[in-house]
Amino acid sequence: MGAQTVVDRTAGGPWQRILPGLVLLHNGQPTRQQRNTAAVLYGGQDSMLSGRAGLALHGFGSSTQPTDCVLLIPNARNRQATGFVSVERTTRLPLAVRKAGLPVAPVDRCLLDAARRMSDRKQCTALVAEVVQRGAADVGALMKELDDGSSRGTSMPRRVLYELGDGAHSVAEVDAQALCRSSGLPPVVSNQVLLTAHGDFIAIVDNWWDAVGMAQEIESFKHHSSPEAFEKTLERRAYIESHDVVLVAHTPKAIRSQPNTVIDDLRHAYDRARNRPRPRVVAIPRSEWRQDAS
Repeated sequence: MGAQTVVDRTAGGPWQRILPGLVLLHNGQPTRQQRNTAAVLYGGQDSMLSGRAGLALHGFGSSTQPTDCVLLIPNARNRQATGFVSVERTTRLPLAVRKAGLPVAPVDRCLLDAARRMSDRKQCTALVAEVVQRGAADVGALMKELDDGSSRGTSMPRRVLYELGDGAHSVAEVDAQALCRSSGLPPVVSNQVLLTAHGDFIAIVDNWWDAVGMAQEIESFKHHSSPEAFEKTLERRAYIESHDVVLVAHTPKAIRSQPNTVIDDLRHAYDRARNRPRPRVVAIPRSEWRQDAS
């Protein structure tokens, strides 16, 4: 097709130039798939999607902003960031996987490339925690990838990974751990499996003070929004307490908006716990627990 025909059809015509050297054969809003496809074509051979766009193709969240498209290209290639594409030249180009017919960086790389471009700690924590909690990434492996890669923008994800490395699986749990550290109470461990002295399963608790047998639970509304779910929560709480565990529960909203009240609750509960005999309860990290062995 002649160059003049392309010019005529893109200059106020039915087509549009989506990226340098690339024409989209309609003049409406490009779809996410069209943006991703155009980015890969712009990058050329061995380029791949990463960041939020890559994570969305892996099934995590959604790429809602046009600028979410991070493109990894070989270090020797010269491509400039343009339009909706953020280009990163790298000497550490990973082995791509195919998603929706497009080359995409592995989940770890997509996640960290997205996290390095974030400025809000809670949003960054929520994103990283979602991927880790669903078992698609490991905190240790993410820390290694962060150490091996570019140092630009790593302070935020590094801080988040240190927090999640303590066992937290959500923003609320990270915030709860911060409150526990500022409460003056002894150090807390997170995501512990409680067993009876005979090895029978009791529950998995969010935060645990082993010396006194005290637990804290983070009870989010979305997990207790139906009468049936609320009833199960009450039954679970009663079962834990039937083993003489001192249990205190808080909502994410209370942790966020009433930190002093939460700290007072924790201190009072701890006083109760240490003034009675410690229950015969065994706690082990969730990562070490084999369910079929309980």
